[in-house]
Parts: sequence; C-alpha cells; structure tokens
Amino acid sequence: MPESLPTANSRVRPRLGPLLLSASLLAAPLGAARGQADLPELPDSSQWGVHVLAASRAPDGSLWLGTYGRGIYRLPRGRRAWEVIRSDTTPGALSWDFVHAFGFGPRGQIWYGTLGNGWGLSLDGGKTWKSWTYDQLGPEWQYVASGGLATRGDTTVVATADGLQITTDDGAHWTAIVDAVGPAAKGPADSALPLLANEYVRRIATVPGGWLVSTLRGEQRLRHTGDTWVAEPAGRVAFHPPDSVLVTGRAYRGGPCGLRPAHIASPCLTGDAEPADHPVAPLTAWLKRPISHRDNHFIDQTYRYGSTMGGNFQQHQGVEFNNPDGTPVLAAGPGTVVLAGRAEAGALTVTIRHDTTVTKDGTAYRLYSTYYHNSSLGVREGDRVRTGQAIARVGNTGRATNDHLHFELSAAPTDSLPAIVDSSQRFPPYTTNAELWLEPLPGTGIVAGRVVGADGAPVRQARIYGIVKRQPTETPFSFAETYGDKGHSHPLYGEHFAVSDVPAGRYVVGTEIEGRRVLRQISVAPGKLTWVTFRP
Repeated sequence: MPESLPTANSRVRPRLGPLLLSASLLAAPLGAARGQADLPELPDSSQWGVHVLAASRAPDGSLWLGTYGRGIYRLPRGRRAWEVIRSDTTPGALSWDFVHAFGFGPRGQIWYGTLGNGWGLSLDGGKTWKSWTYDQLGPEWQYVASGGLATRGDTTVVATADGLQITTDDGAHWTAIVDAVGPAAKGPADSALPLLANEYVRRIATVPGGWLVSTLRGEQRLRHTGDTWVAEPAGRVAFHPPDSVLVTGRAYRGGPCGLRPAHIASPCLTGDAEPADHPVAPLTAWLKRPISHRDNHFIDQTYRYGSTMGGNFQQHQGVEFNNPDGTPVLAAGPGTVVLAGRAEAGALTVTIRHDTTVTKDGTAYRLYSTYYHNSSLGVREGDRVRTGQAIARVGNTGRATNDHLHFELSAAPTDSLPAIVDSSQRFPPYTTNAELWLEPLPGTGIVAGRVVGADGAPVRQARIYGIVKRQPTETPFSFAETYGDKGHSHPLYGEHFAVSDVPAGRYVVGTEIEGRRVLRQISVAPGKLTWVTFRP
C-alpha cells in the first residue's frame, strides 16, 4: 500500500513530493479553447477554462453558448467580443447560470434550458427574459436535458428529467407528456398525457413528421395528429451525432475545455506534472448501487457529497440518483431497518443499520444508509433486508426540486438514531462520502485525496479540475470540490474530496492553493483508488 494512503489503524503523514506549478504544462492558455483561432477568446475570470454545455447558431447567424455556472455567451455575426448574459447582469434575469440547451423560434424567440432551475424565453434578442422556475413548475421539471429544446414552427418542446412540456404560444399554455408510472404532475400544463415509455428524457430532436424522444426505456417518435399528441415506436429513425456549430467552415463543439474544433479530443490539462500514487484496492468499496442498472444508476455529477455546486447550494450531505417517480430503491447492503417514515421536511425516508463496522484507532464505526424523498415505502422498522432488496420508490417528498433518490451514508461511533437521521437536523454529524463505499462502475475507478495549504490545514471548497467524466450527460461533471465545515472524511482515509466512476486512464489534475496553481498527474485503474495530495 502506498506510503501516503492512510491505513485502517494508523495515522500516516502524506508523502509530499515537489509539485510543478508552471502554466507551461498546459497545452494552451487556460482561458482559451485550443484551436480556436477563428473565434475570440472566451471571457474567463477563473483562468481554468470555460465549460461549455451547449453551442448553437441562431437564425440571424449569432453564436450562443450555454456554460456551467457562467450563464450565456453570445457572439453576434461579425463581432470579435463575446456578450455575457448572466442571472445577475441582465434585466429580467436568467433563472440559472447553468445553461444546458437552446431553441430558436420562427419569430425571433430564444429559448434556454438549465441544469436544475427550469427554462426561459426571450422575445427581444436576449435583452429581457421570462423564466419558468419552481413557482411555475413545482417540485419537478427543473432539469432540462442536454440539448433538450426542439422547435418546429410555433411548437416548442422542452425535454426534462420529468417528461416533456410543449407549448405552441410561447408559454401561455403548456401540455405535459409523461409516463403512466408516477402521478401525472402537470407543472404549468393544463393537461398531462401518459404517452412516454419513461418520463426521464435524455434527448430530443426534430425528425420528419414529429419529434424523436430518447428516454431510459428507449426511443419513441412523438407527433401531433391535429387533435392530440400520440407516441409511436421510433422505428429506424436515429439521433444524429451531438450537435456542433460551424465557424468558417470548421465544426466546433463545446465541452469542459471550452469551444474547440470537434476533431480535437485531447484533455484540457496536459504536460508533465509530479505523479500521484499508483492505484490500489479501495478499503471499503463494498456497497451496491441503490438504483438498478436498468434505471439511472449514475451518480448526479453536479451535486456530489460536500459540493455546493460552485457556491450556489448548501454543502451536500449525500449523493443523488435522478430517476422518475416510482423507480425502485434498493438496499445498498444487508442490515436492519431502523427508520421507515417521515424525516427532514416530511421526506418519506428509510434508514438501514448495516451489519459491518470499520475500526480506526480502537474506535468502531457502524455504517448506516439513508434513502430520502421516496414516494412510497416498502419496509417497516425492524425488518431485515438483503442487498438489492426493493425498500421504497423514488419520489420528491420533502425538500426536493425533482424526482430523485438522495442517498446518504453515515459512519458513526454511536447507535443513537438522532445522530444519523433527525427531522430537525440538516447537517448530521457523521455523514461520509458514499463514493468511497459504493462499488465503482465497470471500467472506472476512484480518485480521492487532500488539498492543504502551506500551514498544513485543509483548503475548504477548493475546486479540482482535469477529471473528465461523460456520464450522465444530463448532469455534466465540471470539477470536484473539497469538503467545507459540514463535510466529514472517511474514518480510514481522512480525505478532503473523493470522486468515483472516473473512466480508467491518465489525467493531469489541478487546483489553486493560496493563489498558486498546483498540478498532479494521476493514473486511474478499474476498481482501484488513486490517492493524490495537493500542496504548495
């Protein structure tokens, strides 16, 4: 086992080799997209690059970019400077600066969709906006799919994790298209039609005679008959490759590195850097996914344990699995149900005390798993459960803004249930990062480590860039965050951050400590854990 990776019963000082800080390690200036000679450089106050989530060309020739946390960048035809539209700079305001999709109507309509706070429309070229958020949508419909806006004539379809919303009059009226499993939550719609095989929509596109819809249960063709909407098998119709935009005849595509030629697939950070430790077997990755592989078993990449989504939310105490109403929730391991009922803000909740403990410095820590926001429960207190047993169904009860499972783990030196789950406690004292306990997906590994200042103290809410994760596309990965004062390290690791399901390969990763860049080179192996320490 590497010298710098903590063992179960000892406190080990990390081995800190020299770190190369030169920006020359990068393939290009961090604020620019490599190969972007035909485009002006994107405004980038962070100097770590602009993560472009959506790139579209409007009918008037202007180029529109949706970004991760930076709002919208617009480049009018013939201009050499980007215009920035953000929630805090534009009259009418965007609903959210995480912009995931665009759509353009025949009368100058500009639609945008966000990653977590609904969508909006401008009728004056982006000067002002009308937005549909929680007040109009309710506790669903917040997550617009990647590229989840499709317009044909007067009809605009918004694809979300909770189904489709369709308008023919610029949002004055809506029709919802959902599945038949969960309750027909209409949001702003006058009616809801249960036509989808699954309401978790991952993509939409216009095709001859209708719209092609991709869900967790495959693809369907949606069309309007003149009287109503119908859904049919997709047949041989297929989605085209991901959308790109043409600039002086060359195809460009957005991604974590910004906007660059579509044929370039190299990492955002490259070059020589001090290597981190070799991958080793994880100490406790023995739990199974609480969601089946037939459903969305990917962890939400934007709001991980300890994350604030770039300072926008409270420090997260668990991980999310976004799935539609009624999706089975599975026990992550064997144990005894110690809570089955209402918890924080009325969320229907299950807590399991697992049979296994871990020991550190003579203290035993018992593992608990808690499953929040369910629509119904399938177990009672005192029940024994086995790994993979259905214990509940996904919902949005309690303090939730979409249908999802909030999965929380606690490693506690006590059997006191209020220390694990308490209706009045928003930050339980023994939560731990589930990504160090869940078995990684095939072909992926775990990256974990520490970020410390010159004084040896943890650097809180530091961002770690350079890891590339492509699934799920509907919640894109941009950076990891170290824990704040409400996050808790694994008893055996003492880590400041951890990210699982990282595709095997080599990466250059970096962060900023006391105003200086710190870069390391890591290798990720399937089923293994890579430990990395950042220190100036």
